[in-house]
Amino acid sequence: MSNEKLFNELSALDKKHIIHPSTNPKLHSEIGPKLIFESGEGIYLKDLKGKTYIDGVSMLWNVNVGHGVKELAEAAYEQMEKAAYTTTFYGYSNEASVRLAEKIAKVTPGDLNAIFYTSGGSESNDTAFKLSRSYWDIKGKKDKKLIISLRRGYHGVTIATQRATGIDAYREFSGSGDPNIVNAKPHLTECELGDKSHPEYEGSIRSIIEKEGADKVAAVIVEPVQGAGGVHVPPEGYLKAVRALCDEFNIHMIADEIICGFGRTGKMFGVDHWDVIPDFICAAKGMTSGYVQLGGVIMREEIRDTFFTYDGMLPHGFTYSGHPTACAVGLKNLEILERDGLIENAAAMGEELQKGLNYLEDKYAFVGNTRGRGLLAGFDLMEDPEAGKPFDGSIKAAATVVEESYKRELLIRPFDFTPGMNIVAIAPPLVVQKDEVEKIIAIVDDALGAFAKTI
Repeated sequence: MSNEKLFNELSALDKKHIIHPSTNPKLHSEIGPKLIFESGEGIYLKDLKGKTYIDGVSMLWNVNVGHGVKELAEAAYEQMEKAAYTTTFYGYSNEASVRLAEKIAKVTPGDLNAIFYTSGGSESNDTAFKLSRSYWDIKGKKDKKLIISLRRGYHGVTIATQRATGIDAYREFSGSGDPNIVNAKPHLTECELGDKSHPEYEGSIRSIIEKEGADKVAAVIVEPVQGAGGVHVPPEGYLKAVRALCDEFNIHMIADEIICGFGRTGKMFGVDHWDVIPDFICAAKGMTSGYVQLGGVIMREEIRDTFFTYDGMLPHGFTYSGHPTACAVGLKNLEILERDGLIENAAAMGEELQKGLNYLEDKYAFVGNTRGRGLLAGFDLMEDPEAGKPFDGSIKAAATVVEESYKRELLIRPFDFTPGMNIVAIAPPLVVQKDEVEKIIAIVDDALGAFAKTI
């Protein structure tokens, strides 16, 4: 069967049988899949029609070691030959999950030395909320249920995590929500340090704690760098201010490292840039580089020890918690990250990427606020960045630039979910090399040039 014929067959079946996430259902039912991938290697993906694309966003910020790494397939195969799946319920265990837990304890900051395994990011954040609330319940503080998250933050799509997500489209979907989760204004360092005269104080984390009462608040969840909300890097001092605030009011600090974790930002974890030790780290994505579904909630020893006092069945868990094949892949993935210097490479190539973005900002008057950490970067498109004037809503700037990049065989991501927002994200696999970064910038340059002719 020719590739074209196979594409048409699969496209028809796809339209008939699959509802896709983060996709326009009506449009998809009419035109079918935009791409059907066949294979990948390094930063490249090949589709069924024979075109090769640069994966400029590591698919969903997760393929850290790049595509087509045979060692990971071999690790999965070796574990599958022994026992593809065994449960960790009822006190059962397996060597892969134990070895990975030991390794994660070595690379996490401070005393974050215990893990509760999940299958992915939404499950990890949802589990962290439950564990935090349960911890306070064990401590006799049964009213500490409130979770404070940040606007523009993205934490997942379970009922609880969609409510924690500070993006309207996700938070409002299906009319579901957790009433014990509220969104605070992001990145207000002075407010979190106690400046009540600040014009934005109302709605800050501190103001919410003071309004609700610290005895009602279980945890604050933050992304070290906000990812799907538009790649927003916090101001210097912000994460330390949040850590100090949580300490002041006896509240857990949860770091959502789903995107940032395992090298994406040029350090093992995003919080490492600011020398902050949270109470929980939520991880997934880069834990296995997306080769197998795996996530986890990593916690400090005191929290672990508190749960060790609980004399009863812990009524929480997932069928695939501690999945041996996933954990075997995760263990090999961490070995590759360290052995091949990919975290250091992410830092170095992040600097090259920032240089390229700075060049684009200098070249195009409508490009502004280029930013990032390591290989997690983004920039704004505005009619007048200096004046803060956005493009008219009829001008789909980010979507146009991303589409023009797609025509030039580069896959990157637009964010335009609020009026006036036009953000483009770039986050290639950590194996990217300097010449490939330069190629990415050249393509984006061409795409911006094409966009410039339309305005």
